[in-house]
Amino acid sequence: MSGIKSLAKDTAVYGLSSIIGRFLNWCLVPLYTVMFPAAEYGVVTYIYSVVALVMIVLIYGMETGFFRFANHDRWKDPMEVYSTSLISLAISSSAFLIAVCAFLGPISAWLDVPHHSDFVLMMAVAVAIDAFTALPFSYLRYAKRPMRFASLKLINIGLNIGLNIFFILICPWIWRQQPGWIAWFYDPDFGIGYIFLANLITSALNLLLLLPELRGFPYRFNPRLWKEMIVYSAPLLVLGVAGIMNQTIDKVLFPHIFPDKAEAMAQLGIYGANYKIAIVMVMFIQAFRFAYEPFIFARAKDKGDDRLQSYRDAMKWFVIFSMVIFLGVMFYLDIIRHFISANYFSGLKVVPIVMIAEFFFGIFFNLSLWYKLTDKTVWGMWFSLFGLAVTLGLNFLLVPKWGYMGCAWAAFGCYGAMMVASYVVGRIKYPIGYNVPRLALYFFSAIALWIFSEVIAMEAHPWITMAIRTPLLLLYIFMAMRLEHVSLRDLIPHRTRP
Repeated sequence: MSGIKSLAKDTAVYGLSSIIGRFLNWCLVPLYTVMFPAAEYGVVTYIYSVVALVMIVLIYGMETGFFRFANHDRWKDPMEVYSTSLISLAISSSAFLIAVCAFLGPISAWLDVPHHSDFVLMMAVAVAIDAFTALPFSYLRYAKRPMRFASLKLINIGLNIGLNIFFILICPWIWRQQPGWIAWFYDPDFGIGYIFLANLITSALNLLLLLPELRGFPYRFNPRLWKEMIVYSAPLLVLGVAGIMNQTIDKVLFPHIFPDKAEAMAQLGIYGANYKIAIVMVMFIQAFRFAYEPFIFARAKDKGDDRLQSYRDAMKWFVIFSMVIFLGVMFYLDIIRHFISANYFSGLKVVPIVMIAEFFFGIFFNLSLWYKLTDKTVWGMWFSLFGLAVTLGLNFLLVPKWGYMGCAWAAFGCYGAMMVASYVVGRIKYPIGYNVPRLALYFFSAIALWIFSEVIAMEAHPWITMAIRTPLLLLYIFMAMRLEHVSLRDLIPHRTRP
């Protein structure tokens, strides 16, 4: 049980930076949706969807590969693994940046910003830096330094938010009052370009703050180690590419397969803004992932059923907390929706679908431990490719008929299919013994409570509705505590006498 407590503690710390950071970034959504029309916000959604895919390619599974080989008995020096990985990422990120500069015009045209190559160049530099700095952040997780990890992330996010507010709110106000003060650097026609500029400045500062993690050890490149890491990580690259495509391909494809081309970017902007509301589930999953990978590789050295029980407990509590988050968002959506402009409210119906889809992805991530521990990462590749096939098929089938609702249902079908496939194969290859009936009870109880809350909802009296829903949320929490034999006293930290 101590392993689970350690996992919970690290998840809480990583979650603090992730949740606060994502929440603060989330607060930028109303700024974007008020200051920019849906069509322009659609361009931002589109470019960041492509960026997410490029990031996975540029990291090519090195984060997980580092954890695996730094904990591997064959390689006695973790810093040799670290330095080899860093050198590899430095070379590949530099090559990417050179390639973008060489083909900047065609790439800008493909991204539907032919007259704004500067947008593309700024994001290319930011992505190259972020791909390289992903490994120092992984090293902090490996070294069990969640506080430094969290503080750096929060500084990064705080600067990004501050720069967005400065460029998008403060500078236009100064321009109206005293344009001469900022004319030397500010162009009011640059618009959404300032979102990308803020990202670039933040990434550059991030690199400077991580300099302590990039010094103090000899840089050695071990070709044999690198080859083994590439063999191990290559399927993870395919897995990551397919996985991120499952998350972003709907937004990348949407302008090309939505029948009304003139309206496509505006619809994509509405979908992207409402997708942000579901970010609470994504925040929790990300925090859990940051803590879970070091946890499973460390526990892999344990013997007996304790190790498997730790994995079962981790899955159980993941499901419980995820469903509490789902109910919290859905029960109080009448408040949360005001984080976006009222012009975007038509897309709120995607929120529950996207949240359940992300929950399925979290379950899939939990289930993925078996092929990572057995070095059968090729299975992760097959699952993700299978999910990608489902995503593509459902998007082409549903988007022309249902618009962005088709995107949401495609994500639901994709992650659900991946989750089921991983569970079925995992039962054969590496049986954990999850208590599926108990997990299903937690899931379907939450869904039933949500449906009931929708039935009793009074649209004319949202505050009364939320007051009725609050006891339902408490009922769910009470049920989970009773079933898991957890009391309120267990949740209160006790002081130990000296």
